[in-house]
Amino acid sequence: MNIFGTNHETNQANKNNNMKTSNLLLVPAVALLALTGCKSKKATPIQKETGAVEITVPFASKEFRSDENYFRAKQTGKSPDMATAKKIAYQNARAEMAANINATVKRVTDQYTNQRTVGNAQEFENKFEELSREVVNLEMGNVKEIGEKIFKEPDGAFSYWIAIEAGKKEIFEKISAKISSDSKLKLDYDKMKFQQIFDAEMKKLAEEGK
Repeated sequence: MNIFGTNHETNQANKNNNMKTSNLLLVPAVALLALTGCKSKKATPIQKETGAVEITVPFASKEFRSDENYFRAKQTGKSPDMATAKKIAYQNARAEMAANINATVKRVTDQYTNQRTVGNAQEFENKFEELSREVVNLEMGNVKEIGEKIFKEPDGAFSYWIAIEAGKKEIFEKISAKISSDSKLKLDYDKMKFQQIFDAEMKKLAEEGK
């Protein structure tokens, strides 16, 4: 009989049992730490840590963003007089929308002249954008109001929020008619091609607004 072998086996068994016991004790401890960590995160929101306050902006939902068929803008105006606050908000919203439409037309024109053979590309682009801006500026007086909100501020002033929209189809058709009436631009103008690029840019706006 090998006494040393038996002792070795007994020692090895004791080690294995100790390891199992340690592992069994470790699992609840890890779980407890994880649970404590989760509770501590929930118990200390950012507002309590920094004093920050979340502000909800009016007209932030999807139906007030530009999409494939409409250009949209929202802006605010503040004044001690409600009518003046409204006027400022309208001016700001129209200015924002005009800038967005002109930027879109600029991208469309750049792509159009790059994809087609145009007699004088720079002259075409400049004239095209000039006529487009004329149309856009006129259309800003015909935008549709799709939402308004009025707030009375602690200082007694009024904050007026407004959301407006303008149809892509109407703007495109008026720009197209303006271009077609110009004898020089008319020679290099392909309405169907221009509309394809215009529609593609509007789809990008819709994707960005999601």
